[in-house]
Amino acid sequence: METVTLSLFRFPSIPARLWAFGQMALARWGLRRTPDLLQWKLCGSGTGEGFTPVPNTAVYAILATWPSEEIARERIANAPVWARWRAHAAEDWTIFLAATSVRGQWAGAQPFHAVAEPGEGPLAALTRATVKPKVALKFWGSVPDISKVIGMDGHVAFKIGIGEVPLLHQVTFSIWPDTQTMAEFARHDGPHARAIKRVRDEKWFSEELYARFRILGECGSWGGDSPLKPLERSAA
Repeated sequence: METVTLSLFRFPSIPARLWAFGQMALARWGLRRTPDLLQWKLCGSGTGEGFTPVPNTAVYAILATWPSEEIARERIANAPVWARWRAHAAEDWTIFLAATSVRGQWAGAQPFHAVAEPGEGPLAALTRATVKPKVALKFWGSVPDISKVIGMDGHVAFKIGIGEVPLLHQVTFSIWPDTQTMAEFARHDGPHARAIKRVRDEKWFSEELYARFRILGECGSWGGDSPLKPLERSAA
């Protein structure tokens, strides 16, 4: 079953951050040579909750797609690119996912395939948008309020904003206890709903992708713990 992985790496020191920034170009060669790697994206992140236009030079991500969970786990553990990044990072975390629904495109193609049934319980959501340059300032002007609302929502187990090109490409990744909770957040009349309406009415995006995933597992830690722990507490 096709498996998607999101690997996050935290680089604490200035030398490590400079090394990671260079990897946004240099790691491409190693990724192209990684066996079984179907697709991949190298991403930086934003400050705060990640949903800001100000780069967070300490956190970088590799989003990848593999033929199966078994292969994904073996490559994440042993592939040279991931090994090098772990050696320079103070902390890393990878989540293993199976897509349950995919709508839209990323750089003109569909990066994931829906291979799993939605089921009940926890899920992850990923959105990716290409912001039209002429409306980038309008878009990012609405983001701080959205970020604040997401940060205050106690139902969100984990959230981060990443992207390939600052200001123009935005990826949001979040983990929720269930579909209903996520849907209630999206429908609630607040900054998020108003921003979505404005995006639709004024056509701010030239390309969009929306995907949901079943959570298969994880490895590593983030913030010294498992980001999935809140899900365990809510299920108890």
